[in-house]
Amino acid sequence: MNIIRVGVDIAKSVFHVHGVDRHDQVQWQGKYSRQKWLDALCKRVPAGAAIGMEACSASHHWARELQKRGYIVRLIAAQFVKPYVKSHKNDRVDAEAICEAMGRPQMRFVAVKTVAQQDIQAAHRVREELVSQRTAKVNQIRGLVGEYGLVAPTGIHQLRLALPRWLEDAENGLSDEFRMLLAEDLRYLDDRITSLTERIEQRVHEDPLAKRLLMLRGVGPLTASALASALGDGQAFKCGRDFAASLGLIPRQHSTGGRDRLLGISKRGDSYLRKLLVHGARTVLRHVQGKDDGLSHWLQALAARKHANVATVALANKTARIAWAISRHKAAYDPALAAG
Repeated sequence: MNIIRVGVDIAKSVFHVHGVDRHDQVQWQGKYSRQKWLDALCKRVPAGAAIGMEACSASHHWARELQKRGYIVRLIAAQFVKPYVKSHKNDRVDAEAICEAMGRPQMRFVAVKTVAQQDIQAAHRVREELVSQRTAKVNQIRGLVGEYGLVAPTGIHQLRLALPRWLEDAENGLSDEFRMLLAEDLRYLDDRITSLTERIEQRVHEDPLAKRLLMLRGVGPLTASALASALGDGQAFKCGRDFAASLGLIPRQHSTGGRDRLLGISKRGDSYLRKLLVHGARTVLRHVQGKDDGLSHWLQALAARKHANVATVALANKTARIAWAISRHKAAYDPALAAG
């Protein structure tokens, strides 16, 4: 028995495997517990074989464990596995579909993240969730104080200015208990977000790639950190366009009969990093007038003939491509090449 390819359907406690030989004949199917599946695979499958899994929770952890044992690991996005699921869906069929999908010559794979990359990604995710909680808290505060006839202008900054005035005003009808509620939660969330932001910024100044990415227009510490975590060494993408496509920054296409029809951006992939790049590009566009460098000339010409949103996304796309080139070639940012 010479198994060369194995599809693994991973879960919390039960793991299904499907192994085939060089002729795509099934040589192994099994169901194992979380504690036993890795040992069972090492006994049956020789080192150097390809092991495929869906890119989902814990997949990067298991991928690193398999790489330590000498296996080639292929992580596949779930939407690329689904077309190979035959008949009814279950774990055994999913493992078979993963095994078949990873054998396709044009299949796209997800790069295995290092522990450091996952640490950075986790910090960004926790921070983003805290920002969402703060937004919800601000809306809740506005609703609660509205019951007492108090209204603050639009914007979180305006609410922060209004809160001390409400707390100090003894004649506005707020009870002492309610004043305590107003003061605590928002301050806690602000402190947590500030602490995480400072931690991310500190890591940026310790990372050579992130420091080079900071030189790009519209890229601050948060964006540089997220880009460095997503790119790694840049080997996961063949070219800058592939990286931009992974962020959903390329046009969606619906063509038929030889007629090309390009729509808005696809918005697929990493929505968080896409948001950071678009916001950074919007800031650059807002302050581009009067600048004399090549990138500014290109952006001014584009904004003159296209809608501002189109120019913004085009710059975000270009920034993503430049970031890939900096990562892949370990180069410094060259403003003269940015306008190309």
